[in-house]
Amino acid sequence: MNEVHTPRLVYDDDCGFCTWCVEQFAARGEFELVGYSQLSPDQLARLPEEYEECMHLLTDDAVYSCGAALEEVLSRTDRPTRTVAALLATLPGSENLWETGYRFGADRRDVFGKVLSRCTR
Repeated sequence: MNEVHTPRLVYDDDCGFCTWCVEQFAARGEFELVGYSQLSPDQLARLPEEYEECMHLLTDDAVYSCGAALEEVLSRTDRPTRTVAALLATLPGSENLWETGYRFGADRRDVFGKVLSRCTR
């Protein structure tokens, strides 16, 4: 029988806003947080070449990146977030919605980090 691992949430651990976000996700779901600086060679091999462009969720069966990672993470958290994620997934063009939403936050992380931030290393 194969061992099932806790999904690994890979993020930019030099970014205070990014760190704050993944800690919020981990408080509401079961994730192992892995900063870019902590990646093992095996984990790194599973990521896209330009992995530092966004967060990723590594499961035993798949790798979710950027907006897809956000959608998958939120679908694995406690309610009501999981319910909202499920509803958003039913909308036409939801893949673009997730990516657009992710990019909106990621591209403004310096601004958001002034309000929502966690000290890094």
